[in-house]
Amino acid sequence: MTAALGAFDRHRRLLFSVAYQMLGSVADAEDVVQDTWLRWSAADRTDVTDERAYLVQITTRLALDRMGSARARRETYVGPWLPEPLLTGAAAVASGPPAPDPEDAAELGEMVSLALLVVLETLSPAERAVFVLREVFGMSLAEVAGALDRTEAAVRQMAHRARQHVQARQPRFDADRRAQREVTERFFAAVAGGDVEALLAALAPDVVLISDGGGKTRAALRPITGSDKVARWLVAIAQQGAGIPDLRIEVAEVNGWPAIVGWSGVEPFGSISLAVVDGRIEQVLVVVNPDKLAGLVVPSGEEGQGTGGPT
Repeated sequence: MTAALGAFDRHRRLLFSVAYQMLGSVADAEDVVQDTWLRWSAADRTDVTDERAYLVQITTRLALDRMGSARARRETYVGPWLPEPLLTGAAAVASGPPAPDPEDAAELGEMVSLALLVVLETLSPAERAVFVLREVFGMSLAEVAGALDRTEAAVRQMAHRARQHVQARQPRFDADRRAQREVTERFFAAVAGGDVEALLAALAPDVVLISDGGGKTRAALRPITGSDKVARWLVAIAQQGAGIPDLRIEVAEVNGWPAIVGWSGVEPFGSISLAVVDGRIEQVLVVVNPDKLAGLVVPSGEEGQGTGGPT
């Protein structure tokens, strides 16, 4: 059992990342990883020659099994549905298992932005699995085919369709994270200061804001379009938040990109992720459903160590 646990722990981060980027849910991804462990610990591993491939196969199939029920739940969801934000960077690493060795780090792939996770929701479950394994984690056609129990030819076709679909729908991001951070900080200051004019300067004219409260907290029930409407909604919400006890808001790394995160004491309050193109904000994604904030929990002792400063 000790050997089985050691092998599993070496790949735990990878398995969580695969499940999370397939499901867009921290809680569901954690459940899939736990179920993967149960299957792995009970399996006859005598003939397993590639532990990583075997574990990814289990995780992928378990995640696919969950996709149907997850999509059914969203049919009765109140308001727009957004994926769950995930705190990344130093604070997030502090709460998880040990970081991988440098030579193993590449297998973890690029963290998918919240905006791209929204686009992945429009793929079929199999296409999403192929896109995540092939495009995000760089797995070979043979590895993906083995994980999905499909032929390489079928995987190649699904990968082509998925790439075309995503490229046609995903928001264009500025690749420069420093520029993204600067815009995020200006946006943060404008919202906190109630400066509508500064917000209008930061927002693209046709900006779209999507907020997910799940019917459990205040959020817009439909997307808001246009810089003036978005700016005034944000300022109004910020003013209402002034009465929240022990509210702390900081610029932090969410899904690999600078974002704004709020905590009430030690409890996550919500996140705002931005899509920035040519220095202006084209999309604002607000997640405040309390059931979706487990990925924003700060490890004990890390509170107040963000870079944006308290408000």
